[in-house]
Amino acid sequence: MPLSRLIHNRVARSVRPDVFSQRRDEFRSIVRRSREVVLLAAATGIATGLFVRGLDVAVHAVYDRLIEAPLWILLTAPVSGLLVAALSLRYIGGGISGSTSDEYLHSFHDSQYRLGLRALVARSVAAVASLGTGGSLGLEGPSLYGGSTLGSQIQRRLPAPFRGSDHRTLLVAGAAAGVAAIFKAPATGAIFALEVPYRDDLARRMLLPALVASATGYFTFVSLSDTTPLLGGTIIPVPQFEVRDLFGALAIGVACAIGARAFAKLIRLAKAFSVRSFPIRIVSASLTLIGLVLLSRQLTGLPLSLGAGYEVLEGWLFIEADIALWLLIAVFIIRSFASAATLVGGGVGGVFIPLVVGGAIVGRAVGEVVHPERFSLYTLIGIAAFLGAGYRVPLAAVMFVAESTGRPNFIVPALFAAVAAELVMGEQSITAFQRRPGQI
Repeated sequence: MPLSRLIHNRVARSVRPDVFSQRRDEFRSIVRRSREVVLLAAATGIATGLFVRGLDVAVHAVYDRLIEAPLWILLTAPVSGLLVAALSLRYIGGGISGSTSDEYLHSFHDSQYRLGLRALVARSVAAVASLGTGGSLGLEGPSLYGGSTLGSQIQRRLPAPFRGSDHRTLLVAGAAAGVAAIFKAPATGAIFALEVPYRDDLARRMLLPALVASATGYFTFVSLSDTTPLLGGTIIPVPQFEVRDLFGALAIGVACAIGARAFAKLIRLAKAFSVRSFPIRIVSASLTLIGLVLLSRQLTGLPLSLGAGYEVLEGWLFIEADIALWLLIAVFIIRSFASAATLVGGGVGGVFIPLVVGGAIVGRAVGEVVHPERFSLYTLIGIAAFLGAGYRVPLAAVMFVAESTGRPNFIVPALFAAVAAELVMGEQSITAFQRRPGQI
């Protein structure tokens, strides 16, 4: 058959009424499904925002009283919190682990791995006990886990056609909403939920539900609290970067990658040790936490080993104009071992904020050497580089600092630092559940 005749036949078939009708139906189906996804992601975001707000209020109701308490309470409270957390995980959760973010990653990569409501209740009680009494972890882990569990539960209860679609749709939406709510950073929530499951890639197909859920989760949370950025009211003015700061950013990136590799190794060892006999774990964790409280008070006058670490930023790093390099290194070690000891003792929480604090300390240390009078800029660059390297989420890390401070003038050097840290980090990560694209 001549080529012209063949082309004519194919064109004729493609414009037949039945073909138009079929494609019109397909287009309507796509539009209808997209509308359903948007509505369900929005509902997931609202539910997650309410959950995270309740969790935040419960933790701060306990912690705000603790931080002003006498020394003997500061020393004993974390131990009591670990005991309550252990009882919750064992008797409410039926012996589950204290993992939070890892649970999201496990369920993301394994459609058969379910996130249940009983486990959510147990881990939420354990998180309030752990973090409210001074455990050196963050609320973002329970928030992300809670949102992903709620999203997964909503999707499993939908009509069969939607349940049969990608099981990760509302799982990712809920995770994004949880991070967006607790940090008051909607873009960070969406990017983090998409970026953290993989190394060097994004879960791009989940972008729409992640964005919608982040926005509604953020709006729900701030409607019940306020819209002040997480670090916006505490950081002194950050100067505009200069060309020489780019070289300082590269130095920060390398230093943060080295520090993040060590911190990631320590956290993974702590997670491995946390499955051992409970009496051994609780005694070793308790003694470590008590010793670190005393040591940090002796060195700085503040119990900097307690809590997620906001006091390190708000009451020390961005307040003190002159901090000795050896003291910065000492506080970095104290904070790292405090987070590890909390995990060893069975505490429930996330390591996002501990990574933020570690990066701030490393950035400040490099700044003290390279350009002391611009320490605030270098501290922010360190946060982005250390967080990006530890979780392998450079985009989310840079976006987090921009949103949580409301000061975007550090972004260019922060990108330089994040790329340098990513290259030096190698194959290391804070979690063993991340995968490379195409990995089964």
